[in-house]
Amino acid sequence: FIQMLRSAEKRDVLQLLRRAPEEMRPFLVEAAVATQSVASLAALSDFLDFSKEPKSLVEKFLYTAAFSPRPSGELLHLILDKLDEKQLSPETWETGVVAVGSLVGKLCQQKLCGLQVVERGVETILRGLRGAEEEPKVVIYLLALGNAMLPETIPTLLDHAEDGPTAVTAAATSALQRFPVPHISSKVKRVMRRIFHQKRQSYDKTCRLAAAEILLDNHPLPMDVINILLATSEMETEMATFLLLKVQNSLRDHHHLARNIMKDIMGDPRINNYNFFSKVGTSSSFSGPLTVTQDLISTFGLDLLFLEGGFLRQSVSDFSLLSHGQAASTSVFQVTFEAQGMESMMGENLSEGEEEPELMAGMSATFFDVQLRPIIFFQGYTDLMAKVLLSSGEPTSVVKGNLLLMDHHQVIPLQSGLQVTVKLQGSLGLDISADMDVSIWEQELKTSVNARGSLTMDFQAELDSPFLQATLRSQTEVETSIHFNTMLRFSSSPVLMCLQLREEQVPYR
Repeated sequence: FIQMLRSAEKRDVLQLLRRAPEEMRPFLVEAAVATQSVASLAALSDFLDFSKEPKSLVEKFLYTAAFSPRPSGELLHLILDKLDEKQLSPETWETGVVAVGSLVGKLCQQKLCGLQVVERGVETILRGLRGAEEEPKVVIYLLALGNAMLPETIPTLLDHAEDGPTAVTAAATSALQRFPVPHISSKVKRVMRRIFHQKRQSYDKTCRLAAAEILLDNHPLPMDVINILLATSEMETEMATFLLLKVQNSLRDHHHLARNIMKDIMGDPRINNYNFFSKVGTSSSFSGPLTVTQDLISTFGLDLLFLEGGFLRQSVSDFSLLSHGQAASTSVFQVTFEAQGMESMMGENLSEGEEEPELMAGMSATFFDVQLRPIIFFQGYTDLMAKVLLSSGEPTSVVKGNLLLMDHHQVIPLQSGLQVTVKLQGSLGLDISADMDVSIWEQELKTSVNARGSLTMDFQAELDSPFLQATLRSQTEVETSIHFNTMLRFSSSPVLMCLQLREEQVPYR
């Protein structure tokens, strides 16, 4: 379909989009974005009215653009122009800003940072961040900077990480976590130390743990590892348990950058002793292999952080790929559930000096290094009761659609004087949904993540001459699905927890 669209005129593409049945339009929009021809982008510009079109179709366009493997400057230009329109819904604006960050980052990876439209994209995010007064808007701009991963924005992220309220600090530290090791400088580490050890103000548990992870995962200094371990003796049981399990995980992981340093430190009985490692909280941190082949390792990781009263504060499920001989793994997708303010609703006492957080539950997801717009399940007690009473029971769609992963075309001259034309295309169809269900009466919390995907590869080599024609063609298809569920019951002590990870058979054709 993409190959057909590449030779189409603007009026043909526009006619196709306008006359197609409603259920076919998302597919056509995805194909037009993947084509990225001048005609298809011009047709999309005329067809999509961000203030009138169904939000789902506009969001489909923005996410398909954000996931483009090699986006063009024209695609970024189109989105920036559309975001300048008035009367955008909050969801459309948020998705658009996140997509701009992703496109800026990918164009810079293609050494196109100098393009005028890229500079306009960076300035749009930074100007918006400077002028944003509402906390949710600041968070969205910080997520966009995380998607862009531009080294020159690190000082901005550090300022917000150290001085912002909880949601802002969390967004800035999670953006910093995504930068590769060479960019985690001594200045970044100094700020992370101040956040973890709470030198200037008190920080939320999740922010302190994110700061500790940045220090532990990026060529840590032995002193940092020792200080983090020593700090656990002063912490609440749950946070200390979580951190100590993180350290033990890195010891088991042969690819972890801090493994050798950790082993040396564990040789010291003043650190590696029962007093430190006998914490018996409910929190847990686990990672292990799902599939191991000659070329690739796929891993599943699960982090569960509980509060002292037994309520879940944060749950992170992560699926990653690691090629043999590769230093760092690639996160395929990561889903984070957060719940806060539950303890006060159940009559739990807060820790000394801790502010009472607003009742809230939400989810955020990162897919192939693109952070998606966060989803709030409920915010405030009234909203919670409305959601409980009017719940549809349907899971929330995180991302659904078809993405072009690779698109390669090459002409190879042979020694005989003949030419071979090689074409390679790869696309991914996926459907990821997640759900969080809080039952006040049963005192239960359930989360579920369902991921289904199919990968298609199409390879063609063609030799065409006046006296000889030969074509070699191969098609490969793989389908897989993973379902991950957690159920937590708070009505008894200790908290009862059930985890289920189900991976279905993988058909390979």
